[in-house]
Amino acid sequence: METMKTFVMKSLGKVGFSDKPVPADPGPNDAIVRTTRALVCTSDVHTVGGAIGERDNLTLGHEAVGVVHRLGSAVEGVKIGDRVAVNAITPCYKCSNCLRGFTSQCSEMLGGWKFANIKDGVFAEYFHVNDAQANLAPIPNGVSDEAAAYATDMMSTGFMGAEHADIPLGGTVAVFALGPVGLMSVACARLLGAGLVIGVDCVPARMELARRYGADVTINFKSADPVEEIRRLTGDGVDSAIEALGGQTTFEACVKATRPGGTISVIGYFGQGDYVNIPRLDWGVGMSDKTIRTGLCPGGRERMERLMRLIATGRVDPTLMTTHRFPFSRVDEAFELMSSKDDGVIKPLIEF
Repeated sequence: METMKTFVMKSLGKVGFSDKPVPADPGPNDAIVRTTRALVCTSDVHTVGGAIGERDNLTLGHEAVGVVHRLGSAVEGVKIGDRVAVNAITPCYKCSNCLRGFTSQCSEMLGGWKFANIKDGVFAEYFHVNDAQANLAPIPNGVSDEAAAYATDMMSTGFMGAEHADIPLGGTVAVFALGPVGLMSVACARLLGAGLVIGVDCVPARMELARRYGADVTINFKSADPVEEIRRLTGDGVDSAIEALGGQTTFEACVKATRPGGTISVIGYFGQGDYVNIPRLDWGVGMSDKTIRTGLCPGGRERMERLMRLIATGRVDPTLMTTHRFPFSRVDEAFELMSSKDDGVIKPLIEF
């Protein structure tokens, strides 16, 4: 039996390499992809820390691109040898939630998130893709594997944050936390026509990159109260606030910084605790006309093709977020770096 190297969650808090069989038969509707590039996500760190419960020998990773290695007999539109990107979310497009338009919640809440959740992920030399015709997106000529890898989650999630924020043309938006998804929310907010984009963080390199992606103002929350500063800049708060961390403090700040009638778009991963509290008075004791919108990274071929078109036409360059590069044999070091957030890391790229 042909085997491959994988990087797995052995149990809560424990990771390591493991040899597993190369997936042999994808089935008529699925595919096997040979991995060429992958990205390590803080969500992988949350998973190993127990955010979604115990997992045993589960292959980690959900952001990857590669080459079609095996293809199901019913799959059309791609062929063996094609370069493809596969979103972190791979819906079935047949269940009730998918048919109702909530494809990221395929079959059940968060059910579109299959890689490194309910099936082996992409930190492997080969990985399996369900419902391949809908989930394999050919990578255009001129788009690198590295750039395409960002479309699989960071761009899709970050852009969703801005899309869900309902930013009026020329309106004001604040993005709280300028990690990779927050940075992509900044980029999308500018593309959508925001008139004033404010980024909130405390890491100088991230704040500088936010300005390169389109932030007009950045606020260091360690030297100024971001809510007070936002109200000073806007008068009565922003039209839209984007929570891109998954923290109680940032969520509260979003509610406080948003004007009546505005939208709070939540894309952060709340990996700890049983409840998220809403500041009662700033919520208008329940009557402020503020909308709180949540979502999970939109998946699928159509979404990926649109995002890669933005890369191909030069609208956005996500590779500016690559701060570190590792061969797959050192993915454990990349994982530890994302856990510690040392050495100015924003995103580590894994090369196979």
